[in-house]
Amino acid sequence: MGDHQITIRNELKAGDLGQVAALHGRIYFEEHGFEMGFEAYVMESLLEFYRQYDSSRDKVWVVEADGEMVGFLLLMHRQDEQAQLRYFILEKKYRGMGLGKKLMQEWIDFYKEKGYKGAFLYTTSGLDPAVSLYERFGFKKVSQIKSRNFGVPLLEMLYQLKMEKA
Repeated sequence: MGDHQITIRNELKAGDLGQVAALHGRIYFEEHGFEMGFEAYVMESLLEFYRQYDSSRDKVWVVEADGEMVGFLLLMHRQDEQAQLRYFILEKKYRGMGLGKKLMQEWIDFYKEKGYKGAFLYTTSGLDPAVSLYERFGFKKVSQIKSRNFGVPLLEMLYQLKMEKA
């Protein structure tokens, strides 16, 4: 972990939503060439999340190093007792140290604790490390479509998590 003090908090604070949008805008541009429309899309969908945020059913994971946001993940409730996994992001230098796995495990634990019936997430081609993590935790690809939504040709993929019946 180096000499950085890494903490994870689970409550939203003033300034967080803007930081999440900024992280996505910058990282996805640097690593995937996504245009500004992507950052705008993240902003819009964060507003949607915020407007229906319910701390009894939703949870955020804010990863901070030395007080700065370096990662984020959230679980939001959807219709029919479904949960959506969104905004899973980590700055490059904090990847590969088990943080992503820890976040995913905590996400799954909360998902089970709340008794959701299923879960889903959308992702895009080219995010292989994230995808292999999703698959390790039981998500399976159910569909994909070609898209140029964010200024680059890619596949938008839908993954679903179906809990085994106990």
